[in-house]
Amino acid sequence: MTILWIDLNSSYAHASLALPALHAQWTDEGGAEWEVVSATVNENPGPVVEQICLRRPDVLASTAWLFNHEALLHIGARAKALLPDCQLVLGGPEFLGDNEAYLRRHPYVDAVFRGEGEEAFPQWLACREHPEAWGGVPGLCYLDPASGEYRDNGRAGVARFDRLVPPEESRFFNWSKPFVQLETTRGCFNTCAFCVSGGEKPVRALPVEGIARRLENIRRHGIRDVRLLDRTFNYNAARARELLELFRAFHPDMRFHLEIHPALLTDELKDLLREMPPGLLHLEAGIQSLHADVLGASRRAGSLEASLEGLRFLCSLSNVTTHADLIAGLPLYRLSQIFDDVRALAGYRAGEIQLESLKVLPGTEMRRRAGELGLCYSPLPPYEVLATRETSPGELQTARLLSRLLDGYYNTEAWQDVTRRLVLHDADFLHTFLAYLTHLNVIDHPLSLERRGILLYDFCLEHYPAFASAVSRAWIEAGLSLKKKPAERVRTKHLAPPKHWTILHGAYKPGLRLCFLPTDEEGERGYWYGFESEAQVARPVFKAETC
Repeated sequence: MTILWIDLNSSYAHASLALPALHAQWTDEGGAEWEVVSATVNENPGPVVEQICLRRPDVLASTAWLFNHEALLHIGARAKALLPDCQLVLGGPEFLGDNEAYLRRHPYVDAVFRGEGEEAFPQWLACREHPEAWGGVPGLCYLDPASGEYRDNGRAGVARFDRLVPPEESRFFNWSKPFVQLETTRGCFNTCAFCVSGGEKPVRALPVEGIARRLENIRRHGIRDVRLLDRTFNYNAARARELLELFRAFHPDMRFHLEIHPALLTDELKDLLREMPPGLLHLEAGIQSLHADVLGASRRAGSLEASLEGLRFLCSLSNVTTHADLIAGLPLYRLSQIFDDVRALAGYRAGEIQLESLKVLPGTEMRRRAGELGLCYSPLPPYEVLATRETSPGELQTARLLSRLLDGYYNTEAWQDVTRRLVLHDADFLHTFLAYLTHLNVIDHPLSLERRGILLYDFCLEHYPAFASAVSRAWIEAGLSLKKKPAERVRTKHLAPPKHWTILHGAYKPGLRLCFLPTDEEGERGYWYGFESEAQVARPVFKAETC
């Protein structure tokens, strides 16, 4: 038996855990030959199908998720047309809801799995040639080959999550990526109606000693970045403390990205977070909205006041980066409130502000109650919300464009400080700048760091001239060309250090190539920058101010 896995990701920087997680549990290597074809969703399906046909598998399997599902169907349909005797089976979060309509709409898919597949998939492989026995495979959904009736075996679960063989022990685990994902828990204590884990109880966790061994293995392979797959890292404060201590032991070799609930920060955890080495942690603080009625309608547990207090604390830490999430399209959430919330998060000095559109996912309470909640959503992946009672389709498009603005400016290191200052200076800034970028027809296009800087500089000259110098400083400090417009006031020739200046960064030494950005009409006050003449470094190594 040949099992061929379609490893289809959004880019080659990402790697799914599904194949190594399933293969690691396989104990009968002699009973099956496992192979894989890898591709990204942006590739032509033809070459991928050609690779599949050359291998002539007995079983074709893959995981379907929001952003690979459509491409996966194109590949699967073509492969089944060419290899009709091959069995195509799929799993993943796309199948957490009712799967009958899906199977009737896509008859080339033989079966889908709902839930956790590490134990269920081997059971199906053992009886795959005997459909009359499929009724005993947990989580399997299929159309009976004899009668055409829909069969649904519920949801598969792994009772002893801690006894699974780690994915890293599979020969299919990809060590060539810039980061690895480490699943430390399954399930979630919270009840968020928009999340596929919102009703998954109980939370099952790996022992800290086992996590330590796996981290040692990851470090031996030279991987620096670890993303914890844990819906709420600090749902158990004692366990969170143990893990933070463990992560600190891996500094400076590794960095950890984890999700944290700001309302559940104990004083002990706060003290420990203050002590973490700079750069060790990237925290994703799920906030979703800063309005209690919105969170209530979304069934997100936890006090809003406690969440905001915790978020202020996290954003005040200089040794960690805190990423805050907002979700446009939640029930009761209005566009004006989204703009207000972005401004509030900028005031907290959030390290990143991620604004996403609500995805009405299969198997979630929000999908089941969409009509009651007034949600109109796309029937096709990624199931984004199209309108709500409170937000029109046009307003949701505005929120999408606002998200692009935030990614291009606030979430970009070079422009974050000046963007934050503009956001806090004027409540209309985001509206005005978004209208400006939309009018120029650039907001929906990829823009280089330089192009974004020129756009911001031109905009400030027209609307906020007092901030043009701040954009110029950000431009210089990002190492961009001193010959472009944002540096038009910069002096570079025949410069000597002034008698008095206040050093802000680095140390002055003779031989530095100087430039001066005046901030007054007389050209006496301003900022001095020093560049290494020999080194191929575009960014200045020295900064001073004359007042």
